[in-house]
Amino acid sequence: MSMITTRDGTQLYVKDWGDGQPVILIHGWPLSADSWDPQANALAESGFRAIAYDRRGFGRSDQPWNGYTYDTLADDLADVMAATGATDGVSLVGFSMGGGEVARYMSRHSGNGVVRAALVSSVVPLLIQRDDNPDGVPAATLDQMTAGMRADRPEFMRTFLGDFFGQGYLTSSVTDETIDWAWRMCMQAGLKPTLACAEAFATTDFRPDLPHFKVPTLVIHGTSDATVPIDATGRAAARAIPGSIFREYDGSPHGLFVTDQDQLTADLLGFLRGQLA
Repeated sequence: MSMITTRDGTQLYVKDWGDGQPVILIHGWPLSADSWDPQANALAESGFRAIAYDRRGFGRSDQPWNGYTYDTLADDLADVMAATGATDGVSLVGFSMGGGEVARYMSRHSGNGVVRAALVSSVVPLLIQRDDNPDGVPAATLDQMTAGMRADRPEFMRTFLGDFFGQGYLTSSVTDETIDWAWRMCMQAGLKPTLACAEAFATTDFRPDLPHFKVPTLVIHGTSDATVPIDATGRAAARAIPGSIFREYDGSPHGLFVTDQDQLTADLLGFLRGQLA
């Protein structure tokens, strides 16, 4: 299967690899399902069914004008599950913005069919800085991001990916070729969905969704994440989700699927097998 149709007629591109217990991988902003390839391949080779899809507006999926709220995005996830028949014994893994889809699915769709959940470098529970969320990202920083994307999106994304993967002036954890690969994924997205989803992941408050996590939950976050600061997100989510397993990757940036590929894959496999505590 390569395309499925959501309840509002939007076509979503789906990758479906392997057989076994289904694991649905939800990508971050502004990438595509391809960002999950190393983990999806390892999952399929290890006896799991790895399903990854391009969020509406990104990658090879349709780019409608509307539908970039988390309610609609969670409905899209439910439609992917229904269309692929992955409706029982499912594990959800959300990276960055994708953690929001996991959280909203757990509340809006009562976690139907889900037996495990993982939040990786996730924006959950709340990214933007507010009086009751002092460790969040200042609104002025998010405004600067929007202005940069409107002025010169290709240049903005190139700079953004440097922070995303923890590039420094003297050292880099990734190759130039990896930056080029990620940049091409970013530029597959439309401008409207890129802007709308940035607003959604920055401002949506997922704190009311967290009590709906009734399944084993893994939270993974890098301590040097400059894109989604750990104090407002990973640490806060781990405290709020009862019984969650929390893994801090010391000194790691945001893009763990590349920078900590082997460790992330090992932790996900251990969690899915019930071997991580």
